[in-house]
Amino acid sequence: VLSGFLGAGKTTLLQRILANQQGLKVAVIVNDMAEVGIDAEAVRGGQSTIQQSQDHVVELSNGCICCTLRDDLLQEVAALAAEGRFDYLLIESTGKQPCISEPMPVAATFFTPDNMGRSLSAFANIDTMVTVIDADAVSAELAAAERLAERAMAAGSGDTRTIADLIMDQIEFADTLILNKCDLVSQEEVGRLQAVLAKLNPKARIIPTSFCQVALFEVLHTRRFALETAAQAAGWQAELAGAGHAPETEQYEVSSFVYRSTTAFHPLRLWRRVLEDNALPPTLRSKGFFWVANRPEVVWEWSTAGASRRFAPYGRW
Repeated sequence: VLSGFLGAGKTTLLQRILANQQGLKVAVIVNDMAEVGIDAEAVRGGQSTIQQSQDHVVELSNGCICCTLRDDLLQEVAALAAEGRFDYLLIESTGKQPCISEPMPVAATFFTPDNMGRSLSAFANIDTMVTVIDADAVSAELAAAERLAERAMAAGSGDTRTIADLIMDQIEFADTLILNKCDLVSQEEVGRLQAVLAKLNPKARIIPTSFCQVALFEVLHTRRFALETAAQAAGWQAELAGAGHAPETEQYEVSSFVYRSTTAFHPLRLWRRVLEDNALPPTLRSKGFFWVANRPEVVWEWSTAGASRRFAPYGRW
C-alpha cells in the first residue's frame, strides 16, 4: 500500500515499480486513473501493460478505496486473486479525500469483515505499508496550521483535522518511509529529517532518495508489515514503553520525554500557557491524556502534530 501527501512522489514510485518489475507481474488498484496519470508509455518494458479491460489496472473512482468503495475493493482484489496471473498487488491511496490517503483505514479493510462476513485477508495479505515523504515540503507542512478543509480535503463538515495531522498519521503507521526529493535540500537537512522520522516512527525503515529511485526489494516482498506492530509503531508509544533513544536523534538534537503527574491542571492557566503564550513552538509531536481540576471525572485527550493542537473530552476515568 502506497501512501503519502499529494505531490510527495507516490505516482513516481508506482511508475518505477511498473517499469522495472524484474519478472514480477504486478496488478495495480488506484482511486482515480486521471489523477495518477498512468499510461502504457510510462511502463513500457514492464511485464504488465496498462490495459484496463484486462484488469491490470483497476480504477475505483468517485469515492474512497477504504470507505465508500470498500465492497468494490474487496471484489476487485478477489477477482485479481482468482485469476492467478499476478505476483503482487499495489494499492495507491491517491486522492483529495483524507480517508484515501490514510494508511490505517486501508489496512483495516484487510482485517475487518463486511456485512457478509468476507474479508480482504482471505484473498491477499499486506506485505508492506509505504509512505512517501517530500523532504522539501514536509517541514513547512507540519509547521503550518492549515486545515484539510482549507484545501477541500476534509472527510466531512465536522472534520477539523489539519494537514499536519494527516501527514503524521501517514508517517506513524508505515513500516517503510521513503524520504523523497532529497536533491532539493542540503545533506544536513536530510540528516535532520531522518532523525525526526526515526523519532516519530522508530520501527520503520527510512530510505532517503531522489525521484523515488528505490530498489524493488526495498518495497516489494519485504514482509515488514504486521498489524499489531503498526498499531504500536508511533514514537510516542515507544517512549511510553521506555524504549531507548537512537543515536542519530541525539546528534540532531531531536529529543523526547514523558510527562507524568497525579495533579490536575488548572484549566485557565493551562489554556493560557499552551494556547495564548504559545509555549510549544518547537514540539513536533505529543500525545496523551490529562485532567483538569474543575472536571476531574473527565478524561481529556492531548494531541499535537506540528502547529496543530487538539484538546478534547475523551471519556471518563
